[in-house]
Amino acid sequence: MIEAQGNKGRQLTKECLEFIEKSPSCFHAAANLAELLEEQGFERLDEKTEWKIEKGGSYYVMRNSSSILAFRIPGKEPAGFHMMAAHSDSPCFKLKPDAELSGEGQYVRLNTEKYGGMILSTWFDRALSVAGRVITGENGKLKEHLVMVDRDLVVIPNLAIHMSRDMNKGVEYNPQVDLLPLFGGKEAKDAFLKMIAKEIGCKTESILGSDLYLYVRQKGSFLGAKEEFIVSPRLDDLQCAFVTMKALAKSEPGDYVTVGAVFDNEEVGSQTRQGAASTFLKDTLENIAEALGKQGSAYRRMIADSFLISADNAHARHPNRGEKADPVNAPYLNGGVVIKHHGGQKYMTDAGSEAYFKQLCREAEAPYQDYTNRSDIPGGSTLGNIVTAKVSVAGVDVGLPQLAMHSAVETAGSDDMEYLYRVALAYYTK
Repeated sequence: MIEAQGNKGRQLTKECLEFIEKSPSCFHAAANLAELLEEQGFERLDEKTEWKIEKGGSYYVMRNSSSILAFRIPGKEPAGFHMMAAHSDSPCFKLKPDAELSGEGQYVRLNTEKYGGMILSTWFDRALSVAGRVITGENGKLKEHLVMVDRDLVVIPNLAIHMSRDMNKGVEYNPQVDLLPLFGGKEAKDAFLKMIAKEIGCKTESILGSDLYLYVRQKGSFLGAKEEFIVSPRLDDLQCAFVTMKALAKSEPGDYVTVGAVFDNEEVGSQTRQGAASTFLKDTLENIAEALGKQGSAYRRMIADSFLISADNAHARHPNRGEKADPVNAPYLNGGVVIKHHGGQKYMTDAGSEAYFKQLCREAEAPYQDYTNRSDIPGGSTLGNIVTAKVSVAGVDVGLPQLAMHSAVETAGSDDMEYLYRVALAYYTK
Protein backbone atom coordinates (compact mmCIF):
# COMPACT_ATOMS: atom_id res chain seq x y z
CA MET A 1 0.00 0.00 0.00
CA ILE A 2 1.08 3.55 -0.67
CA GLU A 3 1.72 5.46 2.54
CA ALA A 4 2.12 9.20 2.96
CA GLN A 5 3.20 11.37 5.83
CA GLY A 6 2.19 15.01 5.81
CA ASN A 7 -1.00 17.02 5.70
CA LYS A 8 -4.50 15.58 5.55
CA GLY A 9 -4.94 16.54 1.91
CA ARG A 10 -2.42 13.95 0.82
CA GLN A 11 -4.90 11.18 1.57
CA LEU A 12 -6.64 12.10 -1.69
CA THR A 13 -3.30 11.87 -3.51
CA LYS A 14 -2.69 8.45 -1.96
CA GLU A 15 -6.09 7.28 -3.18
CA CYS A 16 -5.31 8.59 -6.66
CA LEU A 17 -1.98 6.73 -6.83
CA GLU A 18 -3.81 3.54 -5.91
CA PHE A 19 -6.38 4.28 -8.63
CA ILE A 20 -3.59 4.79 -11.18
CA GLU A 21 -1.96 1.51 -10.15
CA LYS A 22 -5.25 -0.27 -10.91
CA SER A 23 -5.66 1.60 -14.22
CA PRO A 24 -2.93 0.49 -16.63
CA SER A 25 -5.09 1.26 -19.69
CA CYS A 26 -7.88 3.65 -20.65
CA PHE A 27 -10.34 0.75 -20.35
CA HIS A 28 -9.30 0.00 -16.78
CA ALA A 29 -9.44 3.71 -15.90
CA ALA A 30 -13.02 4.01 -17.18
CA ALA A 31 -14.07 0.79 -15.42
CA ASN A 32 -12.55 1.91 -12.13
CA LEU A 33 -14.24 5.31 -12.37
CA ALA A 34 -17.54 3.53 -13.02
CA GLU A 35 -16.96 1.44 -9.89
CA LEU A 36 -16.26 4.60 -7.88
CA LEU A 37 -19.53 6.09 -9.11
CA GLU A 38 -21.59 2.98 -8.45
CA GLU A 39 -20.31 2.87 -4.89
CA GLN A 40 -21.90 6.32 -4.51
CA GLY A 41 -25.24 5.20 -5.93
CA PHE A 42 -24.88 6.18 -9.59
CA GLU A 43 -27.02 4.21 -12.06
CA ARG A 44 -25.64 3.16 -15.43
CA LEU A 45 -27.60 4.17 -18.53
CA ASP A 46 -27.39 2.77 -22.06
CA GLU A 47 -27.16 5.00 -25.12
CA LYS A 48 -29.31 2.48 -27.01
CA THR A 49 -32.32 2.85 -24.73
CA GLU A 50 -34.63 5.68 -23.71
CA TRP A 51 -33.47 7.39 -20.53
CA LYS A 52 -35.76 7.77 -17.55
CA ILE A 53 -34.09 10.11 -15.10
CA GLU A 54 -35.41 11.81 -12.01
CA LYS A 55 -34.63 14.98 -10.12
CA GLY A 56 -32.09 14.16 -7.44
CA GLY A 57 -30.80 11.18 -9.43
CA SER A 58 -27.20 10.24 -10.28
CA TYR A 59 -26.30 8.50 -13.54
CA TYR A 60 -23.47 7.60 -15.87
CA VAL A 61 -23.00 6.34 -19.43
CA MET A 62 -19.98 4.83 -21.22
CA ARG A 63 -18.87 4.72 -24.82
CA ASN A 64 -16.33 2.25 -26.22
CA SER A 65 -15.63 1.16 -22.61
CA SER A 66 -12.93 3.85 -22.52
CA SER A 67 -14.90 7.11 -22.15
CA ILE A 68 -17.34 7.83 -19.35
CA LEU A 69 -19.80 10.66 -18.68
CA ALA A 70 -21.51 10.96 -15.29
CA PHE A 71 -24.09 13.46 -14.12
CA ARG A 72 -26.24 14.42 -11.16
CA ILE A 73 -29.67 16.06 -11.42
CA PRO A 74 -30.54 18.73 -8.83
CA GLY A 75 -33.73 18.44 -6.82
CA LYS A 76 -35.14 21.52 -8.51
CA GLU A 77 -35.45 22.84 -12.05
CA PRO A 78 -31.86 23.12 -13.38
CA ALA A 79 -30.53 26.34 -14.85
CA GLY A 80 -27.90 24.66 -17.03
CA PHE A 81 -24.88 22.37 -16.82
CA HIS A 82 -21.72 22.64 -14.72
CA MET A 83 -19.20 20.37 -16.43
CA MET A 84 -15.64 19.17 -15.85
CA ALA A 85 -13.67 17.18 -18.42
CA ALA A 86 -10.45 15.15 -18.36
CA HIS A 87 -9.06 12.21 -20.34
CA SER A 88 -8.43 8.51 -19.70
CA ASP A 89 -5.54 7.79 -22.08
CA SER A 90 -1.78 8.32 -21.74
CA PRO A 91 1.09 8.02 -24.25
CA CYS A 92 2.31 4.43 -24.53
CA PHE A 93 2.97 1.60 -27.00
CA LYS A 94 0.06 -0.25 -28.62
CA LEU A 95 0.46 -3.85 -29.70
CA LYS A 96 -0.22 -4.61 -33.35
CA PRO A 97 -2.31 -7.62 -34.42
CA ASP A 98 -0.38 -10.91 -34.52
CA ALA A 99 2.09 -9.23 -32.21
CA GLU A 100 4.93 -11.75 -32.09
CA LEU A 101 8.16 -11.10 -33.99
CA SER A 102 11.26 -13.26 -34.15
CA GLY A 103 14.62 -11.68 -33.41
CA GLU A 104 18.03 -13.08 -34.32
CA GLY A 105 16.50 -16.55 -34.28
CA GLN A 106 16.87 -16.67 -30.50
CA TYR A 107 14.33 -14.14 -29.23
CA VAL A 108 10.62 -13.39 -29.44
CA ARG A 109 9.71 -9.72 -29.49
CA LEU A 110 6.37 -7.93 -29.63
CA ASN A 111 5.44 -5.73 -32.58
CA THR A 112 4.31 -2.33 -31.28
CA GLU A 113 3.61 1.21 -32.46
CA LYS A 114 3.55 4.55 -30.70
CA TYR A 115 0.34 5.84 -29.17
CA GLY A 116 0.65 9.56 -28.55
CA GLY A 117 3.66 11.86 -28.17
CA MET A 118 5.85 9.99 -25.71
CA ILE A 119 9.42 10.57 -24.52
CA LEU A 120 10.78 7.40 -26.10
CA SER A 121 14.02 7.17 -24.14
CA THR A 122 12.13 6.84 -20.83
CA TRP A 123 10.69 3.45 -21.85
CA PHE A 124 14.03 1.66 -22.06
CA ASP A 125 15.19 -0.84 -19.43
CA ARG A 126 11.99 -0.79 -17.39
CA ALA A 127 9.84 -3.69 -16.25
CA LEU A 128 6.76 -3.52 -18.47
CA SER A 129 3.64 -5.59 -18.97
CA VAL A 130 0.50 -5.72 -21.12
CA ALA A 131 -3.04 -4.46 -20.43
CA GLY A 132 -6.15 -3.47 -22.33
CA ARG A 133 -9.17 -5.34 -23.62
CA VAL A 134 -9.89 -8.46 -25.65
CA ILE A 135 -13.07 -9.37 -27.53
CA THR A 136 -13.98 -13.06 -27.74
CA GLY A 137 -16.62 -14.79 -29.82
CA GLU A 138 -18.31 -17.97 -28.62
CA ASN A 139 -21.64 -19.44 -29.68
CA GLY A 140 -22.24 -16.48 -31.95
CA LYS A 141 -21.91 -13.92 -29.13
CA LEU A 142 -19.20 -11.34 -28.61
CA LYS A 143 -17.87 -10.68 -25.11
CA GLU A 144 -15.46 -8.02 -23.88
CA HIS A 145 -12.77 -8.80 -21.30
CA LEU A 146 -10.40 -6.51 -19.43
CA VAL A 147 -6.83 -7.81 -19.46
CA MET A 148 -4.06 -6.85 -17.05
CA VAL A 149 -1.06 -9.15 -16.96
CA ASP A 150 -0.04 -8.45 -13.39
CA ARG A 151 3.65 -9.36 -13.51
CA ASP A 152 6.90 -8.08 -14.97
CA LEU A 153 6.60 -9.41 -18.52
CA VAL A 154 8.67 -7.55 -21.11
CA VAL A 155 11.54 -5.08 -21.39
CA ILE A 156 12.80 -2.74 -24.11
CA PRO A 157 16.58 -3.20 -23.81
CA ASN A 158 18.87 -0.28 -24.51
CA LEU A 159 21.92 -0.53 -26.72
CA ALA A 160 25.12 -0.56 -24.68
CA ILE A 161 27.18 2.63 -24.57
CA HIS A 162 30.09 0.65 -26.07
CA MET A 163 28.03 0.14 -29.23
CA SER A 164 26.76 3.71 -29.43
CA ARG A 165 29.51 5.95 -28.09
CA ASP A 166 27.66 9.17 -28.91
CA MET A 167 24.44 8.10 -27.19
CA ASN A 168 24.72 10.79 -24.53
CA LYS A 169 24.90 13.44 -27.23
CA GLY A 170 21.40 12.54 -28.34
CA VAL A 171 19.93 9.62 -30.28
CA GLU A 172 17.08 9.52 -32.77
CA TYR A 173 15.18 6.33 -32.05
CA ASN A 174 13.40 4.28 -34.71
CA PRO A 175 10.19 2.85 -33.17
CA GLN A 176 10.16 -0.14 -35.52
CA VAL A 177 13.77 -1.02 -34.76
CA ASP A 178 14.83 0.29 -31.34
CA LEU A 179 11.61 0.19 -29.29
CA LEU A 180 10.37 -3.38 -29.69
CA PRO A 181 9.94 -5.15 -26.33
CA LEU A 182 11.64 -8.47 -25.60
CA PHE A 183 9.03 -11.10 -24.69
CA GLY A 184 11.06 -14.30 -24.44
CA GLY A 185 13.60 -16.71 -25.86
CA LYS A 186 12.95 -18.77 -28.97
CA GLU A 187 10.92 -21.26 -26.93
CA ALA A 188 8.37 -18.48 -26.33
CA LYS A 189 7.19 -18.66 -29.96
CA ASP A 190 3.37 -18.67 -30.16
CA ALA A 191 3.15 -18.18 -26.38
CA PHE A 192 1.80 -14.62 -26.31
CA LEU A 193 -1.75 -15.24 -27.50
CA LYS A 194 -1.93 -18.39 -25.36
CA MET A 195 -0.94 -16.31 -22.34
CA ILE A 196 -3.67 -13.74 -23.06
CA ALA A 197 -6.24 -16.51 -23.53
CA LYS A 198 -5.24 -18.03 -20.20
CA GLU A 199 -5.61 -14.64 -18.50
CA ILE A 200 -9.27 -14.41 -19.50
CA GLY A 201 -10.05 -18.14 -19.42
CA CYS A 202 -10.78 -18.86 -23.06
CA LYS A 203 -9.35 -20.68 -26.06
CA THR A 204 -6.96 -18.80 -28.32
CA GLU A 205 -9.25 -19.30 -31.31
CA SER A 206 -12.03 -17.49 -29.42
CA ILE A 207 -10.07 -14.22 -29.46
CA LEU A 208 -11.41 -12.10 -32.31
CA GLY A 209 -10.07 -8.63 -31.48
CA SER A 210 -7.90 -6.77 -29.02
CA ASP A 211 -6.71 -3.33 -27.91
CA LEU A 212 -3.58 -4.12 -25.89
CA TYR A 213 -0.90 -1.72 -24.67
CA LEU A 214 2.39 -1.81 -22.81
CA TYR A 215 2.26 -0.33 -19.33
CA VAL A 216 4.93 0.62 -16.82
CA ARG A 217 5.05 -1.65 -13.78
CA GLN A 218 6.48 0.97 -11.42
CA LYS A 219 4.03 1.91 -8.69
CA GLY A 220 3.36 5.51 -7.73
CA SER A 221 5.10 6.77 -4.60
CA PHE A 222 5.78 9.82 -2.47
CA LEU A 223 9.29 11.27 -2.43
CA GLY A 224 11.21 14.39 -1.44
CA ALA A 225 12.56 15.68 1.88
CA LYS A 226 9.01 15.99 3.26
CA GLU A 227 7.27 13.69 0.76
CA GLU A 228 6.16 16.80 -1.04
CA PHE A 229 6.38 15.16 -4.49
CA ILE A 230 4.89 12.11 -6.16
CA VAL A 231 6.30 10.04 -9.01
CA SER A 232 4.04 7.73 -11.02
CA PRO A 233 3.11 6.58 -14.50
CA ARG A 234 0.06 8.16 -16.16
CA LEU A 235 -0.28 11.24 -13.95
CA ASP A 236 -1.33 12.99 -17.16
CA ASP A 237 -4.27 12.83 -17.01
CA LEU A 238 -5.51 10.27 -14.52
CA GLN A 239 -4.95 12.76 -11.70
CA CYS A 240 -7.56 15.12 -13.14
CA ALA A 241 -9.86 12.27 -14.18
CA PHE A 242 -9.88 10.96 -10.60
CA VAL A 243 -10.51 14.39 -9.08
CA THR A 244 -13.31 15.08 -11.57
CA MET A 245 -15.30 11.97 -10.73
CA LYS A 246 -14.45 11.93 -7.02
CA ALA A 247 -15.72 15.50 -6.60
CA LEU A 248 -18.83 14.81 -8.70
CA ALA A 249 -19.67 11.76 -6.59
CA LYS A 250 -19.11 13.57 -3.29
CA SER A 251 -21.04 16.79 -4.06
CA GLU A 252 -24.72 17.66 -4.04
CA PRO A 253 -25.75 19.76 -7.06
CA GLY A 254 -27.27 23.16 -6.46
CA ASP A 255 -28.82 25.02 -9.41
CA TYR A 256 -27.12 23.04 -12.18
CA VAL A 257 -26.92 19.55 -13.61
CA THR A 258 -23.37 18.57 -12.68
CA VAL A 259 -21.40 16.61 -15.26
CA GLY A 260 -18.07 14.78 -15.14
CA ALA A 261 -16.62 13.75 -18.50
CA VAL A 262 -13.54 11.58 -19.05
CA PHE A 263 -12.76 11.13 -22.74
CA ASP A 264 -10.43 8.69 -24.48
CA ASN A 265 -7.97 9.47 -27.28
CA GLU A 266 -6.93 12.99 -26.22
CA GLU A 267 -3.29 12.01 -26.76
CA VAL A 268 -3.93 11.27 -30.44
CA GLY A 269 -6.16 14.23 -31.29
CA SER A 270 -9.62 13.30 -29.92
CA GLN A 271 -11.02 12.60 -33.41
CA THR A 272 -12.82 9.36 -32.50
CA ARG A 273 -16.40 8.45 -31.59
CA GLN A 274 -15.38 8.38 -27.92
CA GLY A 275 -13.05 11.39 -28.06
CA ALA A 276 -13.69 14.99 -27.06
CA ALA A 277 -14.30 15.87 -30.74
CA SER A 278 -17.14 13.36 -30.95
CA THR A 279 -20.82 13.94 -30.24
CA PHE A 280 -20.62 12.01 -26.94
CA LEU A 281 -21.03 15.04 -24.68
CA LYS A 282 -23.55 16.76 -26.97
CA ASP A 283 -25.62 13.59 -27.26
CA THR A 284 -25.59 13.10 -23.49
CA LEU A 285 -26.62 16.67 -22.69
CA GLU A 286 -29.46 16.48 -25.22
CA ASN A 287 -30.63 13.17 -23.73
CA ILE A 288 -30.60 14.69 -20.24
CA ALA A 289 -32.58 17.75 -21.36
CA GLU A 290 -35.08 15.62 -23.25
CA ALA A 291 -35.63 13.36 -20.23
CA LEU A 292 -36.26 16.52 -18.18
CA GLY A 293 -38.78 17.77 -20.73
CA LYS A 294 -36.53 20.50 -22.12
CA GLN A 295 -36.10 20.54 -25.88
CA GLY A 296 -35.48 23.09 -28.60
CA SER A 297 -35.04 26.60 -27.24
CA ALA A 298 -35.42 25.39 -23.63
CA TYR A 299 -32.33 23.19 -24.11
CA ARG A 300 -30.44 26.01 -25.82
CA ARG A 301 -31.17 28.29 -22.86
CA MET A 302 -29.65 25.65 -20.56
CA ILE A 303 -26.53 25.56 -22.74
CA ALA A 304 -26.30 29.36 -22.64
CA ASP A 305 -26.18 29.19 -18.84
CA SER A 306 -23.53 26.44 -18.69
CA PHE A 307 -19.80 26.26 -18.03
CA LEU A 308 -16.94 23.83 -18.66
CA ILE A 309 -13.73 23.27 -16.69
CA SER A 310 -11.29 21.33 -18.85
CA ALA A 311 -8.79 19.69 -16.48
CA ASP A 312 -5.57 18.38 -18.04
CA ASN A 313 -2.15 18.52 -16.42
CA ALA A 314 0.17 21.48 -17.04
CA HIS A 315 3.91 22.05 -17.29
CA ALA A 316 5.64 23.18 -14.11
CA ARG A 317 8.85 25.21 -14.28
CA HIS A 318 11.69 22.68 -14.50
CA PRO A 319 14.27 22.91 -11.69
CA ASN A 320 17.18 22.32 -14.11
CA ARG A 321 15.88 24.04 -17.22
CA GLY A 322 13.96 27.06 -16.03
CA GLU A 323 14.81 28.94 -19.21
CA LYS A 324 12.31 26.76 -21.10
CA ALA A 325 9.43 28.40 -19.22
CA ASP A 326 7.76 31.76 -19.71
CA PRO A 327 9.61 34.49 -17.75
CA VAL A 328 6.53 35.26 -15.63
CA ASN A 329 3.75 32.69 -15.99
CA ALA A 330 5.58 29.52 -14.95
CA PRO A 331 3.90 27.38 -12.26
CA TYR A 332 5.64 25.36 -9.54
CA LEU A 333 4.80 22.02 -7.98
CA ASN A 334 2.51 22.45 -4.96
CA GLY A 335 1.84 26.04 -5.97
CA GLY A 336 -1.82 25.44 -6.75
CA VAL A 337 -4.13 24.77 -9.66
CA VAL A 338 -2.79 25.99 -13.00
CA ILE A 339 -4.90 28.21 -15.27
CA LYS A 340 -3.78 27.88 -18.90
CA HIS A 341 -3.71 30.80 -21.36
CA HIS A 342 -2.88 30.86 -25.09
CA GLY A 343 -3.13 33.71 -27.56
CA GLY A 344 -3.85 31.30 -30.41
CA GLN A 345 -6.73 29.73 -28.47
CA LYS A 346 -5.20 26.30 -27.96
CA TYR A 347 -6.63 26.89 -24.51
CA MET A 348 -10.16 28.29 -24.27
CA THR A 349 -9.50 30.50 -21.24
CA ASP A 350 -10.54 34.13 -21.69
CA ALA A 351 -10.91 37.03 -19.27
CA GLY A 352 -14.41 36.05 -18.24
CA SER A 353 -13.71 32.37 -17.61
CA GLU A 354 -10.40 33.19 -15.92
CA ALA A 355 -12.14 35.55 -13.52
CA TYR A 356 -14.90 33.03 -12.77
CA PHE A 357 -12.40 30.27 -12.02
CA LYS A 358 -10.22 32.49 -9.82
CA GLN A 359 -13.30 33.47 -7.86
CA LEU A 360 -14.05 29.77 -7.39
CA CYS A 361 -10.51 29.23 -6.12
CA ARG A 362 -10.89 32.05 -3.61
CA GLU A 363 -14.19 30.64 -2.36
CA ALA A 364 -12.56 27.21 -1.99
CA GLU A 365 -9.42 28.69 -0.38
CA ALA A 366 -7.31 27.00 -3.04
CA PRO A 367 -4.20 28.65 -4.51
CA TYR A 368 -3.92 29.08 -8.27
CA GLN A 369 -1.18 29.85 -10.80
CA ASP A 370 -1.14 31.08 -14.39
CA TYR A 371 0.59 29.31 -17.26
CA THR A 372 1.60 30.52 -20.71
CA ASN A 373 4.10 29.07 -23.15
CA ARG A 374 7.30 30.89 -23.97
CA SER A 375 6.40 32.89 -27.04
CA ASP A 376 9.09 31.14 -29.08
CA ILE A 377 8.19 27.58 -28.00
CA PRO A 378 4.90 26.08 -29.26
CA GLY A 379 2.93 24.22 -26.61
CA GLY A 380 0.50 21.33 -26.67
CA SER A 381 -3.27 21.33 -26.88
CA THR A 382 -6.00 19.84 -24.74
CA LEU A 383 -9.74 19.15 -24.51
CA GLY A 384 -11.27 22.56 -23.94
CA ASN A 385 -11.53 24.15 -27.36
CA ILE A 386 -12.28 20.75 -28.94
CA VAL A 387 -15.27 20.21 -26.65
CA THR A 388 -16.62 23.74 -26.93
CA ALA A 389 -16.52 23.57 -30.72
CA LYS A 390 -19.22 20.89 -30.35
CA VAL A 391 -21.06 22.29 -27.32
CA SER A 392 -20.90 26.07 -27.30
CA VAL A 393 -20.34 27.00 -23.65
CA ALA A 394 -17.95 29.26 -21.80
CA GLY A 395 -15.01 27.48 -20.24
CA VAL A 396 -11.53 27.50 -18.78
CA ASP A 397 -8.54 25.20 -19.26
CA VAL A 398 -6.79 24.25 -16.04
CA GLY A 399 -4.53 21.47 -14.78
CA LEU A 400 -2.18 20.22 -12.10
CA PRO A 401 1.49 21.21 -12.43
CA GLN A 402 3.88 18.39 -13.28
CA LEU A 403 7.36 17.66 -14.59
CA ALA A 404 8.37 15.32 -17.44
CA MET A 405 4.99 15.29 -19.13
CA HIS A 406 4.67 12.27 -21.44
CA SER A 407 7.56 10.46 -19.80
CA ALA A 408 6.96 6.82 -18.89
CA VAL A 409 7.01 8.05 -15.28
CA GLU A 410 6.08 11.63 -14.34
CA THR A 411 6.54 13.87 -11.30
CA ALA A 412 4.00 16.12 -9.57
CA GLY A 413 3.32 17.80 -6.23
CA SER A 414 1.72 15.95 -3.32
CA ASP A 415 -0.66 18.79 -2.41
CA ASP A 416 -2.03 20.15 -5.69
CA MET A 417 -4.73 17.49 -6.11
CA GLU A 418 -6.37 18.62 -2.90
CA TYR A 419 -6.50 22.19 -4.21
CA LEU A 420 -8.25 21.13 -7.43
CA TYR A 421 -10.61 18.90 -5.46
CA ARG A 422 -11.68 21.84 -3.27
CA VAL A 423 -12.40 23.95 -6.35
CA ALA A 424 -14.33 21.12 -8.01
CA LEU A 425 -16.51 20.69 -4.92
CA ALA A 426 -17.25 24.42 -4.80
CA TYR A 427 -18.10 24.41 -8.52
CA TYR A 428 -20.31 21.33 -8.43
CA THR A 429 -22.37 22.57 -5.48
CA LYS A 430 -23.33 25.93 -7.02
